[in-house]
Amino acid sequence: MNLALRLLPSELTCPTSEDIQYANVNFLLSKPSVRVACFIKKDDVQPLNCDRKNVTISCQLMHSHLEESSKRKKRLQVPLPLQKLDFVRTLLIDNYDSYTYNIYQELSVVNGVPPVVIQNDDWTWEELSHYLYEENAFDNIVISPGPGSPACPQDIGICLQLLHKCWDIPVLGVCLGHQALGYVHGAHIVHAPEPIHGRLSEVEHSGCELFHGIPSGRNSGFKVVRYHSLVIDSESLPEVLIPIAWTSSSNTLPFVGAKDHNISNALGTQTEQNVFVDSCSPKAGNGTPRSSRVLMGIKHCTRPHYGVQFHPESVATCHGSQIFKNFRDITNEYWLRYKSSQSREKRAHSYAHMQVPSASRHCGDLHRSISSETSTVDQLNKVVNGHRHMVDDNAEKTHLEKCNVPNGHHARTDRKCLKLKWRKCTHLASQVGGAKGIFCGLFGHETENTFWLDSSSTEKGRARFSFMGGKGGSLWKHLTFRLSDQSDRCLKGGGYLSMENCQGSTETRFLEEGFFDFLNKELQSYHYDEKDYEGLPFDFHGGYVGYIGYNLKSECCVTSNRNKSKTPDACFFFADNLIAIDHKNDNVYILAIHEESSSMTQWLDDAEEKLLNLYGSEIMGSEKQYPHPLTCSSQKVGFAADKSREQYIKDVKRCLEYIKDGESYELCLTNQMRKPIENLDSLGLYLHLRERNPAPYAAWLNFPKEDLCICCSSPERFLQLDRNDILEAKPIKGTIARGATAEEDERLKLKLQLSEKDQAENLMIVDLLRNDLGRVCDPGSVHVPRLMDVESYATVHTMVSTIRGKKRSDASAVDCVKAAFPGGSMTGAPKLRSMELLDSIESCSRGIYSGCIGFFSYNETFDLNIVIRTVIIHDGEASIGAGGAIVSLSNPEDEYKEMILKTKAPAKAVLDFE
Repeated sequence: MNLALRLLPSELTCPTSEDIQYANVNFLLSKPSVRVACFIKKDDVQPLNCDRKNVTISCQLMHSHLEESSKRKKRLQVPLPLQKLDFVRTLLIDNYDSYTYNIYQELSVVNGVPPVVIQNDDWTWEELSHYLYEENAFDNIVISPGPGSPACPQDIGICLQLLHKCWDIPVLGVCLGHQALGYVHGAHIVHAPEPIHGRLSEVEHSGCELFHGIPSGRNSGFKVVRYHSLVIDSESLPEVLIPIAWTSSSNTLPFVGAKDHNISNALGTQTEQNVFVDSCSPKAGNGTPRSSRVLMGIKHCTRPHYGVQFHPESVATCHGSQIFKNFRDITNEYWLRYKSSQSREKRAHSYAHMQVPSASRHCGDLHRSISSETSTVDQLNKVVNGHRHMVDDNAEKTHLEKCNVPNGHHARTDRKCLKLKWRKCTHLASQVGGAKGIFCGLFGHETENTFWLDSSSTEKGRARFSFMGGKGGSLWKHLTFRLSDQSDRCLKGGGYLSMENCQGSTETRFLEEGFFDFLNKELQSYHYDEKDYEGLPFDFHGGYVGYIGYNLKSECCVTSNRNKSKTPDACFFFADNLIAIDHKNDNVYILAIHEESSSMTQWLDDAEEKLLNLYGSEIMGSEKQYPHPLTCSSQKVGFAADKSREQYIKDVKRCLEYIKDGESYELCLTNQMRKPIENLDSLGLYLHLRERNPAPYAAWLNFPKEDLCICCSSPERFLQLDRNDILEAKPIKGTIARGATAEEDERLKLKLQLSEKDQAENLMIVDLLRNDLGRVCDPGSVHVPRLMDVESYATVHTMVSTIRGKKRSDASAVDCVKAAFPGGSMTGAPKLRSMELLDSIESCSRGIYSGCIGFFSYNETFDLNIVIRTVIIHDGEASIGAGGAIVSLSNPEDEYKEMILKTKAPAKAVLDFE
């Protein structure tokens, strides 16, 4: 994609309906490699050149007299009195946005069945028309938000043609979909008075049916979340479009989170609550002059077509669910007037199978049942005709459960039968020096091939368990994966996996389908007895421990990696022997897994004996090998940034331009600090780092074959899946330094909590993570127990939110990770477009930074962090990644200072141990 050509002109215009006539134009659906003039006038066949500063674009969709086709007549029959159905079937068109699956979750509950999701370039008009008018497969259509402009064919896909031709089907457009509705009828799309992303406004509406039961105006409680840089120019609105909602151009409200209680309803969106405070700027309310108002909603005067500029699906929008309920009721009323009961009942019976979650289009191969098909059309043909359905045969379900195969996954013939043995040492941890003493005593003398998932900060219940181990028994292995050169530049290039076993022999093979596919198959191959781990309070019982690098985004729907990573793209141990520490109850657990045909108790005996021998003064002796840090000398060479202050600030400004032009809502820009090192005591460095900057998701990993050590003090959880199939993400967005005094510290903490900019950053990522979880969670289960909590660490305060959902039975553990990787707090939103833009701005690969570290247990639970506040030691160099979220309210100088702040603790630790 030519990113330079995706910049939006300063103003986009379209002729009025009197000057244009519709035509059947199919080339809107093509995917040109460059951005061209999207519209042509009635007598002009030459496209205009795109000039970023001053361009007028005319309408390609020419008005013409629409003829009733036989297909359309087949759909519309003589009106008969009918009863409302229990469900409404929605086609949800995804404009490659990061909030589409929040709409999916809402509609699943409101409609009674999940919608079918396609992306805006999946179907041609002929295919779409077939399902709408011949199969009668859908009752209404929702067009999602998305990056860019409705004037760009790549951004809007089939949606303009749909809005033109589907005049007899209810349509709701959200944000970009709303703008498309205005644009296709001749309205102008212009820059908003200011970009508004992740911020709230009070809305006044006309009382039309879309806003039935929703209050209106200032102090009414109707506050909505906005994510947009472009708007429909209300002065250019044609007569066929009726304005139905407005807000003031200066009307934004910061969010103040309600503490320690669930702010979400079952759908994950706000009901009316007193959780907002007014900003100091003037507000718009009833009676605001039209010239100072921004259009927030429109409807067509004759067609059942509606649009809203704001995001009703956001967690912080009040009455968002009611809007979707009203659209459902509008749909029902519409078809009550135009459809016969016989036709309706027949279609409801025949095509109900379309509405199962497995019929939805997800990125990549999240649904193996769909990815195996040659096309979306082939898949939907089978669904419509009843040839595919979810596994519901009781006998098959019983068989799968017996074999410990997740629902939706068929048993494999090469399954490995694993057995777990474990012992508990009660109240031992504190007596042997805690986690530090145990690691140093058991693994500190020979740190090669060791790991330590270290909950070094357990205050306020942030973390409870630590896990550690080294080169183990007969099942131990070390995996190293590197993307091929091809996969760094184009989609689905695969990569090379090197696998070392416990005897030291190594095998290398090419993985055509990539690392995630390999890991998924590995985890699916294990057979186990759940009784083996009854009584264990934690979810890691042995399995894979390691990291996934940022560049593996190329296996998660990102088209390319501009820069190749110096470090492997993934490294894992298969840990068959490990130690677990329960910090809450002070217990130590010794675990070993083995194949069913063998019996392994020797390691349990040896480890228990070593632990007991640590009791007393032996611990101090084992720690003496790790020197205390020296005072940093002024002659020491510090870290050098890949990008200078001037270049970083320039890149921030470039991000702000992309945001202004609607290409992104938030861009998480990063930088790398590097320093040559010699003879650095890596474990000593990590012990010092965990002491100076304890964190709940800290980690130590040592891969000697790769000359690679990772010293991580991350405070952020990427994603966790527990034994109850509950997914949890805890993104961090918003950081400020601690104060020198208690009073200053409290003032800074409050400043962060009330910062509209930081609230906007956090809210955007919360909505993004809700979307990512919504891809793989049961409809209606995604919710936000905590929104914008402030947590305090040794050097910084951070703003943290918690998102949870119940994993669908047909989604595997790896499916869940792929749906959310890389973590949204490290990308921005919309995720796909933001990563493409960041790839064009950042000059080097992020490598391990921005990826994740953690475990995949053999029973398909996992817990992964976000790799931040981390020192990577590789090939004689220490590197630290850092960055921050750029939003429309960002100040370039402040963003640079925040990036430097985040490197402070790990950089000082390295200098202390040089």
